[in-house]
Amino acid sequence: MNETEGEVTEGVTEETNERVTEGTTEGVTEEGVETEGESGYNPVINPDDFVEIIDNPYFPLTPGTTFVYEGESEEETIRDEVFVTNETRTVMGVNTIVVRDRVFEDGELTEETFDWYAQDRDGNVWYFGEDSREYDEGEVVSTEGSWEAGVDGAKPGILMEGNPQVGDTYRQEYLEGEAEDMAEVLSLNESVTVAYGSFEDCLKTKEWTPLEPGIEENKYYAAGTGPVLEMAVKGESERLELVDIITE
Repeated sequence: MNETEGEVTEGVTEETNERVTEGTTEGVTEEGVETEGESGYNPVINPDDFVEIIDNPYFPLTPGTTFVYEGESEEETIRDEVFVTNETRTVMGVNTIVVRDRVFEDGELTEETFDWYAQDRDGNVWYFGEDSREYDEGEVVSTEGSWEAGVDGAKPGILMEGNPQVGDTYRQEYLEGEAEDMAEVLSLNESVTVAYGSFEDCLKTKEWTPLEPGIEENKYYAAGTGPVLEMAVKGESERLELVDIITE
């Protein structure tokens, strides 16, 4: 892994969207995101800074929409159904949208997660936690990976920036030892072709977690559509691509 915790810059400010450089607090406001330093990662959340809808072009979440992804992992076929529900959940005083994510391997449900997202006024989509369940032959066998911002030291992260720029590195979630996903913006002009269609000027990210140093993946996001392709580049072989978008 090229980045260490001391080299990571955190988040985007509310009013300026300036990048926070290592070792400084330039651009950080009272409502913004503090850099990671001696005080640790400490995003400041003000519920008044959030809006009701999530319309970030790279990660739009319209209730009633289902994104369907298919692909392979090692020798298994995968189907991932991401459904934007009409439900909400209040986390840290913020009204979040509930998204149900169900993963099927060789036709069998193996994981079901309820994710909680909200967008701030700068267009940043924040990730406030998840209720995750792993299944084996129809029975829940684990809830490992579940976390809620504001509970037991868990803190929200940015899933998608409102104004991503190449080189930006940020936390997507944080619960020490449990949920430490991170991302870096690699490109803003990728061309991608998947079963659902062809897209230009896609955002490409590198995503990883220090909890699994041997695993790394690239994700591609198309403006106006959202995530269209996910590929493992380190660790186990896996590829998922958008095959359908269903609206109610």
